[in-house]
Amino acid sequence: MYVAPHRHGMVQDHVALVEIDLTGELMIAAAAASEDRLSPDRIDELLDVEAEAGAGDGEA
Repeated sequence: MYVAPHRHGMVQDHVALVEIDLTGELMIAAAAASEDRLSPDRIDELLDVEAEAGAGDGEA
């Protein structure tokens, strides 16, 4: 039986870890919600997103 050698250094993708944490927060909130879906405002609140000035006004 082959066993892969142990890696001595830990490699971490910090962006991936943050995304996993945020996904977990969304899953917990969705499971606890009384409605079928989380509203976009609730998702933004959970992800700590602030509306950008001029967002969605069609200007690039």
